[in-house]
Amino acid sequence: MPKIYNVYFLAMVATVGGILFGFDISSMSAIVGTPQYLNYFDNPSAAGSVVGAVIAGPVSDKLGRRLALQFACLWWLVGTAVQVACNGRGMLIAGRVLNGVTVGITSSQVLVYLAEIAKHSQRGAITIIQQLAIEWGILIVYFISYGCSFIKGETASFRTAWGIQFVPCVFLMLGLPFLPESHRWLAKVDRAEEAIHVLANIQLAATSKIPMSSPTAAGWRRLILNGMWRRTMAGFTVQAWQQLSGANAMTYYVVYIFYALFIIFSTVMFFLVDKIGRRTLLVWGAIAMGFCHFVVSGTLGAHYTYIPGGVGGNANVIMSVTGPPAHTVIAFSYLLIIIYALTLAPICWVYAAEVWSLETRASGMGIASLGNWLFNFAIGLFIPPAFLNIRWKFFIVFGVLCLGGAIQFYFTYPETCGKTLEEIEVLFSKDGPHPWNTRKEIEEVRRARTKGSIDAGQIARSSIEDVVAEDNRRRLEDKDADPNV
Repeated sequence: MPKIYNVYFLAMVATVGGILFGFDISSMSAIVGTPQYLNYFDNPSAAGSVVGAVIAGPVSDKLGRRLALQFACLWWLVGTAVQVACNGRGMLIAGRVLNGVTVGITSSQVLVYLAEIAKHSQRGAITIIQQLAIEWGILIVYFISYGCSFIKGETASFRTAWGIQFVPCVFLMLGLPFLPESHRWLAKVDRAEEAIHVLANIQLAATSKIPMSSPTAAGWRRLILNGMWRRTMAGFTVQAWQQLSGANAMTYYVVYIFYALFIIFSTVMFFLVDKIGRRTLLVWGAIAMGFCHFVVSGTLGAHYTYIPGGVGGNANVIMSVTGPPAHTVIAFSYLLIIIYALTLAPICWVYAAEVWSLETRASGMGIASLGNWLFNFAIGLFIPPAFLNIRWKFFIVFGVLCLGGAIQFYFTYPETCGKTLEEIEVLFSKDGPHPWNTRKEIEEVRRARTKGSIDAGQIARSSIEDVVAEDNRRRLEDKDADPNV
């Protein structure tokens, strides 16, 4: 198939994987409360995203970034078909698990692909397209599913809603053949000529580099040895902090406009993310969210009324406030979500996609995604009993966690904005600068390289010209060793 090399087109096609993520979340939300669904299934639940995140890395390294996404689409088609055709809870759970595998793969490997094809000056904006795709997918399918809830019949409403999930998957499968493979993955598997061809057509030759494949430890050890544990810790924990920031807790108060705010302010960050440092957004975003949690906690603690049966029949919400205190709680809940949409929500995904070396990026991003899913699951279990047992102190917990995240961001996360993926390798090396001394500019990396304090093997990078020069040098060496060459 002919290939299209416009980076924004590539991002629009690849991030349909994010729409699948949104569809998977929202295709149930407007249906689970309908009489048809409750009568037929008695409200089951399941997930397979953890499995998808675990297998995503090996599949992507073996097949390539593009084929990994096509592989994920097959799981989605089967899972959706099983859901539409289900005749009981067992088939529904199986279908949800199969779709979850797709979400686990696409939520990590779409970002790997986007990080590898984008110029360093636009990598953040390109990655945020994935976040926007997830949010639009949630919003669109919520309203579709809500409309389907009015369809008459015992099962037609939820079968129609779930059948809609075929649509984005088909579009993704039709678009993927037009996408070139990542030039970094091609270089990794020693397909240098194809890598140079892709790189030239994407028109990154003036600013991007083709990494040279270098030996690494085998298997999962490569994610820990030779200093790689720093990147693994950063990739995993940045996703964990996204969940531990407590933004999901605020949906109890602002559920009706939650995703509208997300879409609006994530769109703002599309234009600003590559002009502001990642560290700045992470550190100050976490501090500001912590402040909002403390205000909500203090207001509730001073003014709430205990409602044993739950507010509005919701047994998980037993605190009620009225008048100005209620307005304060709502205002700071909205503010926290806005701050989250401007900072941790998009930047945690961007940062997680940037920190890995070429050899570990696919598996590493799978680990980062695993961190997100595991803590998402844990927070989901924690929120209801926490509301019931510690009430307003619940928000103090998340406020303290936000401050803990800000501390780790400041002391262990170097600035990655404005740097190529290969230059980021320098920042995480043992001879790299302290994280708190890094800035958006790349001057410190260049100074370190000029002084010769960074070993060339650690940097593991080369321009197109360097690739050619290295090839010629090896040919001359071979000729000296064997005149017949």
